[in-house]
Amino acid sequence: MADTDETGERGGRRSGPGGGLLMGRPFGVPVYVSPSWFLVAALITWVFGDQLDRVLPDLGPVRYLVSLFFAVAFYASVLVHELAHTVAALRFKLPVRRIQLQFFGGVSEIEKESETPGREFVLAFVGPLLSLLLAGVFYLGMKAVDPATVPGVLLAGLMISNLLVAAFNLLPGLPLDGGRMLRAVIWGITGKAMTGTVAAAWIGRALAVAVLLGLPLLTHTGVVGPSGDIERSGMDTVLDALLAAILAAIIWTGAGNSLRLARLREHLPELRARALTRRAIPVENATPLSEALRRANEAGARALVVVDGNGDPTAIVRESAIASVPEHRRPWIAVSTLAQDLTDGMKVSAELTGEELLDHLRTHPATEYLVLEPGGEIYGVLSTLDVEKAFVKAMARPQS
Repeated sequence: MADTDETGERGGRRSGPGGGLLMGRPFGVPVYVSPSWFLVAALITWVFGDQLDRVLPDLGPVRYLVSLFFAVAFYASVLVHELAHTVAALRFKLPVRRIQLQFFGGVSEIEKESETPGREFVLAFVGPLLSLLLAGVFYLGMKAVDPATVPGVLLAGLMISNLLVAAFNLLPGLPLDGGRMLRAVIWGITGKAMTGTVAAAWIGRALAVAVLLGLPLLTHTGVVGPSGDIERSGMDTVLDALLAAILAAIIWTGAGNSLRLARLREHLPELRARALTRRAIPVENATPLSEALRRANEAGARALVVVDGNGDPTAIVRESAIASVPEHRRPWIAVSTLAQDLTDGMKVSAELTGEELLDHLRTHPATEYLVLEPGGEIYGVLSTLDVEKAFVKAMARPQS
């Protein structure tokens, strides 16, 4: 099962506020179960049920109930793995948006990257470490019961599955935990996070190819999965190839995303509120739109800010609203009818840059923001469209 932790600024990739069934909020972080989990739970129930039929044939149909319990217990182990990342992130004061259990494991959505390679290494390593500790606990439990009983088989299955989770996630390629650990090591040696990301991402892509070609071969020869003396059907071969293709796609896509996000993060300091802001002029509520636009053209401005009698800003005239008014009607439309009232979240300091700017925009979503000088004077209007264009421009630049 892949543990594809997501870190860093994600720009347009951000998922919705839900993402599945909310199961709880440990440590204040919401945990969601994706609808795809139920598909995997059914698959695990079916496959593990067949294994139980070989080991404990007397169970009969009850074996599928036992298998369902195993599927739930296994994903509880995955949740513990993700909670280890979450606790470490919170310890390092890195905000965690949510945990999601999905098709092939779990995702911890950590909003920022670690500030040092040492913290990055610890943050990545704690997940596999917890999986190894769980495997040890299940091993000790297995030794205390009869292996030819339901508890013995369940404990053995959970021990093996947690060992596989730890081993798979320790593979040295992004987006797996081992890839993040490798990235941290190279980052520490070279002093450049981007160098570590590039190396770990390309190794991740090589791993994806290896999984695609090697996993079906290993399962066919019995190195992984049932032993070679058990006859495998054509359906088993197809399922092996499908599993390999899905895992390879997850790893390849995650490695590519890591490269893109690292390149964006490298250019984040270039995103400055002052540089992206459009010049604006103040207008009063009753000013006709045509007159306001005339003044803006004369001043070389591209935005309108509605002010009260004291000159204090109260609203922003939305660009989309202006475009929707035909030119012949503009003399008869007051700017106040097209304005959006200002909230505190729509006020941005002209000094904000990089992650601080993005954090503010993400926390207070809007189409336009009023940009103010440190002394409170109006500097202009920042459009989210301009920020998106800056994102695209930053992503298009070659890495340094």
